[in-house]
Amino acid sequence: MTDVDLVGGRRIAWSVLDTAPVWRDSSPTEALRESVALARAVEPLGCTRYWVAEHHSAPFIASCAPPVLVAQIVNATRRMRVGSGGVMLPNHPPLVVAEQFGTLEALHPGRVDLGVGRSPGTDLATAAALRRVSAPPESAVFAAQVEELIGYFAPATPATGSPTTGDGATGTPATGDDGTPTGGDGHRPAITAVPAQGNRPQIWLLGASVANARFAGALGLPFAFAYHVRPEMVVPALDAYREAFRPSEHRDRPYTIVAAPVVAADTDDRAAWLAGPVGAIVVDATRGVRDRPNATPEEAARRVYSPVERAIMERHLSTHLIGGPRTLRHGLDALLRTTGADELMAVSLVHGLADRVRSYELLAEALEGAPARLASPGTPVPTR
Repeated sequence: MTDVDLVGGRRIAWSVLDTAPVWRDSSPTEALRESVALARAVEPLGCTRYWVAEHHSAPFIASCAPPVLVAQIVNATRRMRVGSGGVMLPNHPPLVVAEQFGTLEALHPGRVDLGVGRSPGTDLATAAALRRVSAPPESAVFAAQVEELIGYFAPATPATGSPTTGDGATGTPATGDDGTPTGGDGHRPAITAVPAQGNRPQIWLLGASVANARFAGALGLPFAFAYHVRPEMVVPALDAYREAFRPSEHRDRPYTIVAAPVVAADTDDRAAWLAGPVGAIVVDATRGVRDRPNATPEEAARRVYSPVERAIMERHLSTHLIGGPRTLRHGLDALLRTTGADELMAVSLVHGLADRVRSYELLAEALEGAPARLASPGTPVPTR
């Protein structure tokens, strides 16, 4: 692999975004347990952070409750950061999110990430059930929610135990037309997320648009771009983020993650076979089929596609990083040179824990420029 000078020799951090995929030969329970096992396996390989997604009412995804899964994984690992990728903030009261992640940060200081996004992570009917409203939030509402959330992590003053200031950005939610309560006006009490005060996790903004990127930059937050959702927007979004970035208490310079789909194996043919279920998902979506777990590679290989469906599938997979070591390294080099990302977060829909772990081993090799270090003595790689 020395024939590819990956990003000019610059060392690139790598991380994991896990959706806890459910397969037709497994169950949601098995998927969640595999997530914990996978986290244990990738930590010794040099994984920087392990994020879990939020999706609802999707039979092929078991990651529905990020704070619960984060708590389990951070307890099962030792060093790497663990967090949400992300909490879909419009689905939750910011106060509750602050209490949950403030508690996690208090118990695991310096290891917790809180990635927040605007997407519902589900269909409109389920989103309405979560939010008890039918309409998605306006951009201004989401921005206010993010600022309210950040405010809850402000340290308490020694005298009062209340946040250091009383405005919506640094302590209590601001009063608005929707009746959001505030403190300091003599009419409503200040609201305090007690475990969050002074226990701020590393906060990230997630997105796949220029608008979200600019918002992250204006707040001085690190930004994670969902390349696996909108690959065509990655360059304009990251450019907008860097241009809009203002130093803050969170960061003094921009920092970007690109979350990309990765399926790696020892050969190109093996990787293509393992990626078969991804193609099946794409075709199923065009057929309106979204109500069943993911096909296994064996099932996907038996599928018959029309020429149009195969063209759709191939176009979609063309933006994925799929292949053996050499192909993977070339793909990584192209993506990282194009985007200038500081960190690569792999979204790997790979069936079977052993193949999934191997995919991350090969990713680590490609980005480190040397064979990945396997689990240290006394820390066996879990098997299903």
